[in-house]
Amino acid sequence: MAVATVKQNGTAKKTQSTGAVKTAEKAKATSATKKLVQEVIPPVTKPISLHDRMNNFEKLNGLANQRTRLMTTLTSLTKFKYNNGDSCVFLIRDENGEEFKTTNTNLIQLVTNHLQDTLLHRKEEIEKKIVKFEL
Repeated sequence: MAVATVKQNGTAKKTQSTGAVKTAEKAKATSATKKLVQEVIPPVTKPISLHDRMNNFEKLNGLANQRTRLMTTLTSLTKFKYNNGDSCVFLIRDENGEEFKTTNTNLIQLVTNHLQDTLLHRKEEIEKKIVKFEL
C-alpha cells in the first residue's frame, strides 16, 4: 500500500491509502443495502393479544368520553350570556366553603373567554389523539 504525500504551502499532507478508501466504500454499500432491504421487507410485528386489544379499546373509549364531556361543557359555556347589569354572577367555592363572588362583567368575560380557549385547545388535542389511535 503506497501512501502519497503532497507538499502544500510548506507542509506535507498525507492522503488515505487505497485500502482504507475501499473499506470505506464497502461499508457505505453495506449500509445502503440494509436500508433498501428494510424498505422492501417490513419488520415482522408481533400479533396483538386479546387483552392488549381490549385495553386499547378502553383507552379509545376513555378519549371519546373525555371529548363528549368537553363538548357538553363547551356548549354550556357558549350558551352562557353575561349582561352589563347585576344579573350575572361568577362564584367559585372551595372545599372549605370559602367563596369568591363577583358581578364584574369585564372579569366574567375574561374568565369565560380564557376558559373557552383552553377547552377548545384541549378538544383539539383529544381529537388528534383519537385520529392517531391504533387498535
